[in-house]
Amino acid sequence: MQSLYLLVPLAPLAGAILAGLFGKAIGRRGAHVVTILGVLVALIASIVIYKDVAAGNTFNGTVYTWMESGGLKFEVGFLIDSLTVMMMLVVTFVSLMVHLYTIGYMHEDPGYQRFFSYISLFTFSMLMLVMSNNFLQLFFGWEAVGLVSYLLIGFWYERPTAIYANLKAFLVNRVGDFGFLLGIGLIAAYAGSLNYAEVFAQAETLASQQVAFTGWPLITAICICLFIGAMGKSAQVPLHVWLPDSMEGPTPISALIHAATMVTAGIFMVARMSPLFELSDTALSFVLVIGATTALFMGFLGIVQNDVKRVVAYSTLSQLGYMTVALGVSAYSAAVFHLMTHAFFKALLFLGAGSVIMGMHHDQDMRNMGGLWKYMPITWFTSLLGSLALIGFPLFAGFYSKDSIIEAVHAANIPGAGYALFCVLLGVFVTAFYSFRMYFLVFHGKERFGQAHHHDEHKADDHAHDAHSDAHADDHDDEHHHGLAPGQKPHESPWVVTVPLILLAIPSVIIGFITIEPMLFGEWFKDNIALAAHHVGLKELEASFHGPFAMALHGLQTAPFWLAMGGVGLAWFFYMVRPDIPATIQRTFKPLHTLLDNKYYFDRFNEVVFAGGARLLGGGLWRVGDRGLIDGVIVNGGARTVGWVAQMTRLLQTGHLYQYAFAMIIGVFALLTFWFNAG
Repeated sequence: MQSLYLLVPLAPLAGAILAGLFGKAIGRRGAHVVTILGVLVALIASIVIYKDVAAGNTFNGTVYTWMESGGLKFEVGFLIDSLTVMMMLVVTFVSLMVHLYTIGYMHEDPGYQRFFSYISLFTFSMLMLVMSNNFLQLFFGWEAVGLVSYLLIGFWYERPTAIYANLKAFLVNRVGDFGFLLGIGLIAAYAGSLNYAEVFAQAETLASQQVAFTGWPLITAICICLFIGAMGKSAQVPLHVWLPDSMEGPTPISALIHAATMVTAGIFMVARMSPLFELSDTALSFVLVIGATTALFMGFLGIVQNDVKRVVAYSTLSQLGYMTVALGVSAYSAAVFHLMTHAFFKALLFLGAGSVIMGMHHDQDMRNMGGLWKYMPITWFTSLLGSLALIGFPLFAGFYSKDSIIEAVHAANIPGAGYALFCVLLGVFVTAFYSFRMYFLVFHGKERFGQAHHHDEHKADDHAHDAHSDAHADDHDDEHHHGLAPGQKPHESPWVVTVPLILLAIPSVIIGFITIEPMLFGEWFKDNIALAAHHVGLKELEASFHGPFAMALHGLQTAPFWLAMGGVGLAWFFYMVRPDIPATIQRTFKPLHTLLDNKYYFDRFNEVVFAGGARLLGGGLWRVGDRGLIDGVIVNGGARTVGWVAQMTRLLQTGHLYQYAFAMIIGVFALLTFWFNAG
């Protein structure tokens, strides 16, 4: 089986190399064939491995030893268990759908081969991350997905906004990665190993130690440092600011990286590290409060967005907060379960948004849409299914995972659980409101396209070339090429776009119903996820669980369901019946709207404090250090000293022989005097 394990990450890597290095030789068709084939092979191999793991076979071993230093081994190895194969299936399936979708979406883009190479390379990086059995390989995959996301966000590198967005993502992730690296460093220093199994075996010993010179509990320091890495990668407050701006990249990567896979790497990592996190209630409370804050306050921002992709981006932030909350109350399996269900319906929503953007000739402003259901029936219906899954409607995938998280928070006995319960319950209402605000504005109501508009900020956030547009490759920054002309009608997307939507809609509806029992209450994660004796986790929920259908029926009577229905009803009333009310509220609560529109001023704060501070510090170092000390004292000062010495010695070089003879006599006299005195 070891060769099969190797095939899973290496098949997409081979596709990425062929499309990247030989893209011109193999052409557009060759590029998408080799990369799709690579991901398809990885998916088939993952299914075979899944069946093997389901039969009770697991693997934990080294594939290659890179080097050994002072007893510390740096290895490439695989840990194949139920948690790993679940992630492998999600990554390869969603990646395959995105690869297919890209054929239609990026049809006329001049960087077609490069794009396929990048998304295939991303798939390889993510698979290396989830399959690792040691911290070195985990860090390699962690950094590799960060690098590829940087390349993809800035894919249209001619545009300053794309370059700004990918630089922002890179810098914010470096902050998180610094904490992540510190955590790995503490593990290497105190455990003397980078292998998961060896570190987990020493977890109790680590819990009894303190960090040298500080007195801090070692296990708490390790867990918080690791979680800071997760805060960057999984976009938790305050390291969330990069994710909405990452919508500057093409829509397929929004679905692949910033909804389904990369941003969930932090969630997966904390679940994998459960034997360590379970030993620190302080770290768990920290995780819980950060997740709850993200779940609620990022949801509020989705309400004021007009860009169709940004609404989905803020819903991603909010749902990542729900997953983090589950980690904080020791409901690791519920967090990973929501990770899986969310991957399907969020990829569906992003690809549905991309299909709408194609139909609207790359106009992304929801205020210019309306009534699209008649023109784009497949996109409309699949987006409705995705929206119902997102708000947690009973029987849909999101219902089972989100309700399980809320129940786990309700039963939790960890400090901060009360605040978290308030946030996740109110977050249900907020999620339903902004999700169906988007749904109604885009697909129902009055047709608002093909008209002159005064709001331009929606224009050209997404610059993939529409197959039906005659925009030239070199002028896709010209906003006149975007949006429907008067009299034009939207159109349904081609089959390479609609087939992935249908294939993602199926698990968005049924996957929760099928898998909740084995994943949350069965034996699926029993050997992969640790739970301390004093933590409740999902124990109380397990006692009252009587099957997925009974859970759905009971869900109709619970607070989350009525909160969600309240959000849907309010969105319908505001945007279908009385569209004047939102405008009135916006005028009445202008300061609040300004606060939300400016995203709580996080970007402004970072600009003034960190960027401004860096400029101030850099300017000071330049003036004092570079210009004053190095240039002024060392370089120019040295030159002046040499000039002064030369000036003085020049006075002695007169050319008169009697003066030189006199100097020699004085010199001999001084030498003799010194010699006699010394004697």
